[in-house]
Amino acid sequence: MGNTESVIAQKRLERFRPEERPVIKGVFDRLLSGAGGPTAAGKTLTLDIVQAVMGNVAAESMVKRLYGGMCSIDAGLSAPTDESVVSSGVSREQLLIFLADTLRGTAEERAPLVIAMSQHAVGPKAVTCEQVVEFLQDLIPAVVQILVHRGRLQGWQPDKMGDISVGVKLLADQLCSELKASDDGLCDVLCVEDWIFRVPQVSLYLEMLVAEGLNVTLSGRPATTLLPPCRKTPWDNVRGLLLDLPTLMFLAPQLPDGYSAPWRLEFSTQLHGESFTRMLTGLMHRGPTLLLIKDTKGHVFGGFASHSWEVKPQFQGDSRCFLFSVFPQLRVYTTTGYNQHFMYLNQNQQTMPNGLGMGGQHDYFGLWLDCDFGRGHSRAHPKCTTYGSPQLSAEEDFVLDSVEVWAVGKPPEPEEGEEGKRSILDADLEVQAIMEMTGKTLHSQGLREPEDD
Repeated sequence: MGNTESVIAQKRLERFRPEERPVIKGVFDRLLSGAGGPTAAGKTLTLDIVQAVMGNVAAESMVKRLYGGMCSIDAGLSAPTDESVVSSGVSREQLLIFLADTLRGTAEERAPLVIAMSQHAVGPKAVTCEQVVEFLQDLIPAVVQILVHRGRLQGWQPDKMGDISVGVKLLADQLCSELKASDDGLCDVLCVEDWIFRVPQVSLYLEMLVAEGLNVTLSGRPATTLLPPCRKTPWDNVRGLLLDLPTLMFLAPQLPDGYSAPWRLEFSTQLHGESFTRMLTGLMHRGPTLLLIKDTKGHVFGGFASHSWEVKPQFQGDSRCFLFSVFPQLRVYTTTGYNQHFMYLNQNQQTMPNGLGMGGQHDYFGLWLDCDFGRGHSRAHPKCTTYGSPQLSAEEDFVLDSVEVWAVGKPPEPEEGEEGKRSILDADLEVQAIMEMTGKTLHSQGLREPEDD
């Protein structure tokens, strides 16, 4: 570029480290030469060139959106005024500014690009929420494709998990739910800027696609994974899990900071059958867990427990717990501060409810599984007092279809002498499960002494 480089391009280049600047400046020539094109000054990148480079990770519709974003840049960073500007190709300077704004830009600089990429044709500097949803429905699959092709699945096997296409639509809807349109139904630059600032996943996904799709490797920046590691999961014996990759990409960042231990599938009705006691084996002494439930009407929902579950007639847990919905909407509901009814787990008591609950109060939980393992309820009129969540199941009283328990944190270290203090009733939940399946009644369970509150 040399002396022909504009002041704007020079300022953008300064955002990168000295050792990174040659990489950024060399992308244009590399793309041209890789496509067999000339590298003489004044030549431009065509859509075919960009498609040839990015076609293995992004659908044609997403490549066209990126190309439109590149073409929308001029010296004033405004959108093009006619189709001829787009058809003329992307200049060296346009590409440099595009890379700087997508990889190191602010929400203010990314907003015009997102608007340009959300439009199917050149138009005003505003978009509808529906157009942004369509943009996200192209962007998210490209990110998933990168995770698959670049070997960043972290032990997950998408073919054994839920339908990615459904997860893409749910995640796109969730991200766009934070976009607030004006009274005329349009989102201008200021609306989109505010949205990008509040929803960091948009910038993260866009940055990942541009860096990986155009093979821009910058020093000191570790590869983005987006997925927690997964270990000790019997993939050969499961199929159609309740989790899919886009849902996992959304739920994992909701966990408290520091919960980076590998996820482990501790219970699944596919593997272990319909046993409340066997489910307790996957919940107790496992550290933080994620419970996923599907009812017979197709709704998928669950809750996050911030530490190991304990069988006792008192509420437990802390404000890090939350409830969530996966289908038909992907949402998270955190604590309201109204009460501390975060977690409840009891079994074989005569005077207290027996089952698993989160939020609300006895017989009126935001999420409840009965100890008979087959039914539950989600009672929220209008919302759960503890988590502010609406009714999560299709019907207030629901029938279980399937359940999964994922351990998502490090198991607690047993305290000295703790093992000797455990009740014989808790000694081996596996044995209890076997006894239940053979029709044995555990009469001694009713003799358990309640713990002090």
